[in-house]
Amino acid sequence: MRMFNGDEDKDRSMRDTTTELAVEGMTCASCVGRVERALQAVPGVSGAAVNLATERATVRGAAAVDALVAAVGKAGYEARAIDAGAPAGDDEATARREADRLALGRNLLLAVALALPVFILEMGSHLVPAMHHWVEQTLGTQRSWILQFALTTLVLAVPGRRFYTAGIPALLRLAPDMNSLVAVGTLAAWGYSVVATFAPRLLPEGTANVYYEAAAVIVALVLLGRWLEARAKGRTSEAITRLVGLQPKIARVLRDGRAVDVPIGEVVDGDLVELRPGERVPVDGDVVEGSSWIDESMITGEPVPVEKSAGSAVVGGTVNQQGALTLRATAVGAQTVLAQIIRLVEQAQGSKLPIQALVDRVTLWFVPAVMGAALLTFVVWMAFGPSPALGFALVNAVAVLIIACPCAMGLATPTSIMVGTGRGAELGVLFRKGEALQLLRDARVVAVDKTGTLTEGRPKLTDLDVSQGFDRAEVLRLVAAVESRSEHPIARAIVEAAEGEGITVPAPAEFTSVTGMGVRAGIDGRRVEVGADRYMRSLGLDVDAFDDVAKRLAGEGKSPLYAAIDGRLAAIIAVADPVKADTPAAIAALHALGLKVAMITGDNARTAQAIAARLGIDEVIAEVLPAGKVDAVRRLKDEHGGVAFVGDGINDAPALAEAEVGLAIGTGTDVAMEAADVVLMSGSLQGVPNAIALSKATIGNIRQNLFWAFAYNTALIPVAAGVLYPAFGLLLSPILAAGAMSLSSVFVLGNALRLRGFKPPLAKDAVAGARA
Repeated sequence: MRMFNGDEDKDRSMRDTTTELAVEGMTCASCVGRVERALQAVPGVSGAAVNLATERATVRGAAAVDALVAAVGKAGYEARAIDAGAPAGDDEATARREADRLALGRNLLLAVALALPVFILEMGSHLVPAMHHWVEQTLGTQRSWILQFALTTLVLAVPGRRFYTAGIPALLRLAPDMNSLVAVGTLAAWGYSVVATFAPRLLPEGTANVYYEAAAVIVALVLLGRWLEARAKGRTSEAITRLVGLQPKIARVLRDGRAVDVPIGEVVDGDLVELRPGERVPVDGDVVEGSSWIDESMITGEPVPVEKSAGSAVVGGTVNQQGALTLRATAVGAQTVLAQIIRLVEQAQGSKLPIQALVDRVTLWFVPAVMGAALLTFVVWMAFGPSPALGFALVNAVAVLIIACPCAMGLATPTSIMVGTGRGAELGVLFRKGEALQLLRDARVVAVDKTGTLTEGRPKLTDLDVSQGFDRAEVLRLVAAVESRSEHPIARAIVEAAEGEGITVPAPAEFTSVTGMGVRAGIDGRRVEVGADRYMRSLGLDVDAFDDVAKRLAGEGKSPLYAAIDGRLAAIIAVADPVKADTPAAIAALHALGLKVAMITGDNARTAQAIAARLGIDEVIAEVLPAGKVDAVRRLKDEHGGVAFVGDGINDAPALAEAEVGLAIGTGTDVAMEAADVVLMSGSLQGVPNAIALSKATIGNIRQNLFWAFAYNTALIPVAAGVLYPAFGLLLSPILAAGAMSLSSVFVLGNALRLRGFKPPLAKDAVAGARA
């Protein structure tokens, strides 16, 4: 397997111009917009993208890190720089998120314990007559209200304090966020109730009612939502966590002739590392001793172990099966394939899709608009509502503030991207750019290179039919002996086939190359000639005996060779670049997804057409140079729309860059992978329908999330304002509003998590897999 190494100079340049920040304190989509605007206002910044789900900011430009951190702090949030060159996986951030989740859990339990008596006392008195009489006879209304005041004040001051310490300063900066909505709503309900409890004469007659239970239960429900959200967020990044967990902590290194266990960070290039059966490979390296089978499914998504022996390359994080190996380390730390994969996934998870632009425009004004709607609700109910108008106005304005959920809108896109790209990494599909997720869904044509993409990429002996009276193994031995003197790829393929069958290839004598015809030599006293049909005819041999075989080979795009031994026609031979075993199923899966498949190749037209006919490829563009591949991609775009191009070689890089989405076979060249938007870590073309089906599933999931988030707010904010009251007499309790708001974010996260169950499509069920 080819190592996935980028250009170091390019990486260094990227680090000079791109800064990663971890941002703390963001709770909703409006926070994202404010952090982005704060960063973009820093001199030297050319662009900034903030992700709510990953809690990270990516800043492009020449601004100093201290200036960026200060700008985020001035906006009301905390930031710290992340070293882009460090090994992927941020233990500090993970620990912080886990600590926050545990704190939320503790606050939730305390809030429920304090709010439950308040809810029972107040709502029980309204709903259950016996409860009302019991409260009147034991506590009395005033003492009940004072007890509710004490409990609710504790709820707001202790578990609910996070909403006020964040929301009120944001409000004072004229940059209200989700915390501000909760803070204003609960403080309004609590403050009104305090006046009704201790200074009822200040209120209009008949309006002295308390809403302690609304304030207390709202805090408890919002904390419940935040806790569920934190749990779900942790699960969205499980793919990264699992990838980080694949890196062993200890390596067994040979030092001064002894094997010693050292921390993985102390292994350096060139170290000899011992690997026992069942262990994970600690670093990237080359096998110098031993043989075994390595499970590389975490890299390629392919479940079949790969045989490794001296000279084979191995990848850190993969699993050794049975044999013992000694490796020479070739890449450690941030330079390993695993670290680069994690970094690519993190970059894709932190990116923004084009579909996010609408969300950003809406959420920029969402919270101020909600506060305006709450104020309008209060005014309308005070002016036109029934008696007691002040009570109706307060309750409905609080319901509007509480039910609004910018969290759902802010999480709709990034959570689906996180889970989708993480699932892709598990399947060996790496999205180098997050926007490729959306663009790939819109592809109408998949254009593929032939050599190394549809085919194995190297010639192999595919056919050897012998004449009557000749032994196949003996013919192969003699032909391989003649070809062993040639460096031609066809000759090498014949020799490799003989050696692969355990045949000892003797050295030829009197070797002669007949220009334009073939070769001949003496082997163990026998005369052997190998060449085209015209060479055989020049020797006076009739090749018609193999006429049927020759026609079949021509139909498959193969050019036959013939072998003569001691003046007799002995065999017909074909060497070709064979189609990969899983290519037909991959083409069928692409067709099942409703896509056209085109082949663009520099190979001759006859061979290309023959392969296309076997595979059911819709269009063939053959005998083109690299620049011609770019022109072919442009023509396909003009004729069909979006084009995804799949290739593996240096000559494919221009076409990969020209297509809307370029997909590079991971066993190909580094240049091709650098030019691509998606890298298929296995050499299988099946990764293409996997990537496209995953793209369709992810974008479908995002659309579901956005529909829910926008429909929820569009429908329920008017309901909370009381729009149904004149016709149906229905009002929405602030408590129900708090529950609905919390569940909205949880719904979006839960829906995104469904992508973890995405199944790669087979040809027969590719459509069903894309819709899952």
